[in-house]
Amino acid sequence: MRIIDIIRKKRDGFPLTREEWSFFIKGITDGSVPDYQASALLMVCYLQGLDEEETLSLTEEMLHSGEVLSLSLPHTVDKHSTGGVGDGVSLAIAPIVAACGGKVAMMSGRGLGHTGGTLDKLDSIPGYRTNLSVSEFRSAIGRVGCSIIGQTADLAPADRILYALRDSTGTVENKSLITASILSKKLAEGVDSLVLDVKTGSGAFMKKREDAISLANTMVSIARRSGKRVTAFVTDMDQPLGDRIGNSLEVIEAIDCLNGRAPKDYTELTIALSSEMLFLAGIGERAFCEEKVRASIADGSALKKFAEMVENQGGDASYIYHPERFERAKDEYAVRSEKEGYVQSIDAEGYGLAALLLGAGRNKKEDTVDYSAGITVLKKRGDYVKAGEPLVLLHANGKSFAEAERLVLSSCKIGENRPPFSPLILTKID
Repeated sequence: MRIIDIIRKKRDGFPLTREEWSFFIKGITDGSVPDYQASALLMVCYLQGLDEEETLSLTEEMLHSGEVLSLSLPHTVDKHSTGGVGDGVSLAIAPIVAACGGKVAMMSGRGLGHTGGTLDKLDSIPGYRTNLSVSEFRSAIGRVGCSIIGQTADLAPADRILYALRDSTGTVENKSLITASILSKKLAEGVDSLVLDVKTGSGAFMKKREDAISLANTMVSIARRSGKRVTAFVTDMDQPLGDRIGNSLEVIEAIDCLNGRAPKDYTELTIALSSEMLFLAGIGERAFCEEKVRASIADGSALKKFAEMVENQGGDASYIYHPERFERAKDEYAVRSEKEGYVQSIDAEGYGLAALLLGAGRNKKEDTVDYSAGITVLKKRGDYVKAGEPLVLLHANGKSFAEAERLVLSSCKIGENRPPFSPLILTKID
């Protein structure tokens, strides 16, 4: 078997067999397939598409390119979001589910571009370790009930290689390649159940709802064929989630949620995803699981579990009980509305890019992140605003606010009439 023949076959529109996918994944992992040929195959896959059998084969071959965990624990579950702006709910969900009896094994990533990364948010907690070994990860889940770490070198190594190539060759936006990338990592964690949050809208990877629904259906089908219990939510990302954008700001918002004080949309999504995770993990029926979620927030057990997770991974748990200890940006600037009316829409990507300019994110993987930088959103879709009233607060250290202000003003549309209600959860695939 030769890689050039596989490239030609896929180029001409023929599906690849399991054996051919296996040859490709083994070759990129051991280095026998060079990057230029791997990139060529990715491009023809992007252009020709993959059918479901190919997507399943690619996912499972990537999964088995490294170690696959066996947690040997009941009620194991994870949640994955395709990414957005202000989407820090994983920080609240993991301890909630653990406080209710679930076992959450969560491998997350860093932010790039306008979307934030869970690991960057956790890095804003002094001492917190995201680089646990596989054995430490397994031990943390058993002892605490939840752990959030970065991808280890031993789990789905083929994904790290392919993702870097896709990112540099313009082949990211393909639902089969996205599915294989996400699920190979998630299945390698060894969980029995998985809840997916597929974002759609201006701040999401999938701008069109029909594309997000198609991706969600593909991921649900492949995960089920791989033996997992799975539900996918398709949720709105046409405006930032909650009212904080930025790393330590989003940790504080998660703490607010665990204290019962988060914005309505943030709380709604957290409760919905947490309840579904508990249901899939076998804790009880959906209504019972939602009651347990709400009770864990009300009685403080979820907040306590968050502090326990942080302490177990080397972090300073006092920050969870005293979020005022987080370093605050030295400079603050209010972006004020230029006219009066109702907020018609917010381009979430524009707000995310504004936060990036302030130092809250990275354009390149090697860029340094300012954990205290970001945006506090004061007005959301449907809110009434007067001319001169603040729309957002910008937080930064020694940065010019001019370009970020321009982005916010161009991203927030004001009109005379209140816009129609738009639900946060658009559809559910279970």
